[in-house]
Amino acid sequence: MAATTERDTSSIRVRNAVKTYGTGERATTALADVDLTVPRGRFVSVIGPSGCGKSTLLRLVAGLEEPDAGEVSIFGATAREASAAKSIGFVPQVPALLPWLSVLDNVRVLDKVNRRAGRRRREAAGPAVEGCELAGDPVQLLTRLGLGDALTQRPGQLSGGMKQRTAIARAFALQPDVLLMDEPFSALDEFTREAVQLQLLDVWHETRTTVLFVTHSVTEAVLLSDTVVVMAARPGRIAAVLDIALDRPRRHGHLDSDAMHACEHAVRAELEQAWADVLPQDAR
Repeated sequence: MAATTERDTSSIRVRNAVKTYGTGERATTALADVDLTVPRGRFVSVIGPSGCGKSTLLRLVAGLEEPDAGEVSIFGATAREASAAKSIGFVPQVPALLPWLSVLDNVRVLDKVNRRAGRRRREAAGPAVEGCELAGDPVQLLTRLGLGDALTQRPGQLSGGMKQRTAIARAFALQPDVLLMDEPFSALDEFTREAVQLQLLDVWHETRTTVLFVTHSVTEAVLLSDTVVVMAARPGRIAAVLDIALDRPRRHGHLDSDAMHACEHAVRAELEQAWADVLPQDAR
């Protein structure tokens, strides 16, 4: 990966990122010349058809993979450096909780096993970046996520929604500079999903962690986000970047507002074009 020539400490930057899997005739370009800037403290959702490279983009930002060309920087550091410093939190589709620990201990475990890395990250941040009181208090954090009565329960005693909220609390408790979320609510029923969305927004509104959130739901993307990034496939690329000009804090009462519907319509229009680019000419 090329060295970062400009140190930008105010945003996540993806510049001309290319990622290809396989070789020769079997090569698949997952990402082609992707450019994206995510300012610090913003909630940004990524949406697009299957196979457009959403998860690949998340893996590049997480430092789990490197682009074949281009570069990725996290507030001035490489993705690998940010990952090593525990500056990046990750919430996958399936919460990876430790079954022998309680809810509270699952949230505390990352701080216990990564004390040195966490201390290095906080020292590097300096006095200009202070920890959030809510994120630093696991009991308060879990209570705000609706798990105050489940602190001593183990994962086997929890519903799917409770498990995912525990995973979200654990990610926030690490107090990362960046929180990556890969369709974390996809396995939840609609009622539970709506409840957890509100709880996530409540915690995010106080912590203002920079979030990159992958989803297939237009409504979810609009409700949660400051910005929605629409991706297209074959090859994976960014088709549109739409700012969501809705007031915060947001509630599900906003779902019926004209402004919300207008934002959803704009996102769907871009998605329809992204799908049209993928479909064969005779299938359109």
